[in-house]
Amino acid sequence: MGAITRYLPFASATTTTQACAYLFAVCLFSISFLVFLNSGVSFVITDLIGVKDGVGDLVGTLGFVDELVALFACPLWGILSDRLGVRIVCVLGYTIVGLSLLLFVQARNVYPQLLLARMLFSVGGAATATMVTAILPSMTGKSRNEDNTSRAIEEDIDALQGVRTSIAASLDSEATITPSTYAKPRQSNTNSKKSSSSPPKLAGLVGVFTGCGALVALTIFLPLPARFSHIEGITQAQAVADSFYIVGGVALVVAGLCFFGLQGLQGEEGKGWRLLFRSTSSSQGYEAAPQNEAQEATRAPFLPYWRLLIDSTILGVKDAQIGLGYLGGFVARASSVGISLFIPLYVNAYFIRNGFCQGSPNDPSPELKKECRAAYVLSAELTGVSQLIALLCAPIFGYLSDRYRRFNMPLLAASLFGIIGYIAFARLVSPEMKDIDGRGGGLAVLVVVALIGISQIGAIVCSLGLLGRGVLGDDGGYNLSSQLGNANVVQSDGVSETAPLITGSSTGPVSRNHLKGSIAGVYSLSGGAAILLLTKLGGYLFDRLSTGAPFYMMALFNAVLLIIGTGAGIYREVHIRKR
Repeated sequence: MGAITRYLPFASATTTTQACAYLFAVCLFSISFLVFLNSGVSFVITDLIGVKDGVGDLVGTLGFVDELVALFACPLWGILSDRLGVRIVCVLGYTIVGLSLLLFVQARNVYPQLLLARMLFSVGGAATATMVTAILPSMTGKSRNEDNTSRAIEEDIDALQGVRTSIAASLDSEATITPSTYAKPRQSNTNSKKSSSSPPKLAGLVGVFTGCGALVALTIFLPLPARFSHIEGITQAQAVADSFYIVGGVALVVAGLCFFGLQGLQGEEGKGWRLLFRSTSSSQGYEAAPQNEAQEATRAPFLPYWRLLIDSTILGVKDAQIGLGYLGGFVARASSVGISLFIPLYVNAYFIRNGFCQGSPNDPSPELKKECRAAYVLSAELTGVSQLIALLCAPIFGYLSDRYRRFNMPLLAASLFGIIGYIAFARLVSPEMKDIDGRGGGLAVLVVVALIGISQIGAIVCSLGLLGRGVLGDDGGYNLSSQLGNANVVQSDGVSETAPLITGSSTGPVSRNHLKGSIAGVYSLSGGAAILLLTKLGGYLFDRLSTGAPFYMMALFNAVLLIIGTGAGIYREVHIRKR
């Protein structure tokens, strides 16, 4: 790797081109197009199609259908990437996104034209979002040869150091290596050779670039209609359409960058179109969650698609890291859409409720442009502040989630910030940053959206880090020896210090790299389930009950994460101490 990527948390097998393609193409634009579409869909309905009533329910229905499609598309893209490879899926995803954005503004009615365009976008967006997670283990994991070599060296060193330590520890034989003497040199040896490659730290970097992508959408893409409306003779409807044409073209360019930049990824050898319909080999002796390397070696190289999906789902129950990662993804995806969809909708509804933007969408009058432009600008400012704070906090959460793995405190803290932020936003009198004509606005709204942004990025980074460690087989502080120390392990297992090495030996970390795409698909699937509830039910309650209803739902999602995460930590500690 080059001089720059050498100091970043990538594996030595990752090239500079691959790292740049992952960060500047896949991660940067993975949610930027979704943020743009969610932020602009209400303006398409009101300004381009001309519908003014029941916009919240329409937006919620479109979002519901989007996530219903994504609910099936995410795991499908995930298991396809285990055959085709993540590069092909990325290219297909961004190509579909670009074409759907071009078609989006051709719609002249909500049903069925706008609905079909949104469904097509969902298919492409599911691929791009899933691949962010699926590619991460390839960027941080060792190659098989490198891993085998380092493991053999460690075993040789451990054996030599165990002999030296056993001189004082054993009276029976100079060559006796006990579980106690075996673990101590291994621990020090592993720490001394720890690589800079780290899934949680890279997840923090991913959070920075996804946050930058959201800012690109909010500071460059979303204000485009307002900028185009300054042009004389351009109507509000034309300004919205031109914006979608430009953003759609950008998506096609990103697809080209992924095609050239993601070639030769680690762990993608042999994948391609020729494996799409290839018959699977026998899976006899295969274990979804192998307990040792011998079982891992028996896995079938090409499992059936249904088996990939089932096994990755089962891991959510058997593996604490992956299970909590799925739950974190549930909240993370809902948070992203909650910010990009319902904050602009809240602002748009506020301006319409106060008598703004009531004219015809094809009216080029300066007065209407000025009033409607204020809604665009305020939406961009609030969501922009939220994403900027998220961007700044992403590397902090990456470091903290790598440093404090035992209780997952960063993830729990993020959920607490979400509860406070979303409840506070739902209770705002006005989303404006100034108290205009006594309407009750103020700078406090910036603090509220900042808390929401912190919650969002915390859920994203911590859940990605948990999944990355789970895929690579990094126990992350969950095993007994790292929780209580090696001496306690010996005592809890009831093994004396003079017990032979064979009874106390533990296998090294077991990789689930062959399931990384499927795990990423289930991760996105869990987020899609949350978004289905938020978009449809939240949109319905937005129109019928209160404009703050979607934000109370987000607070509830974060509360569920906080309760389950805390309960899981307490249960794990009690279980460990009893042993």
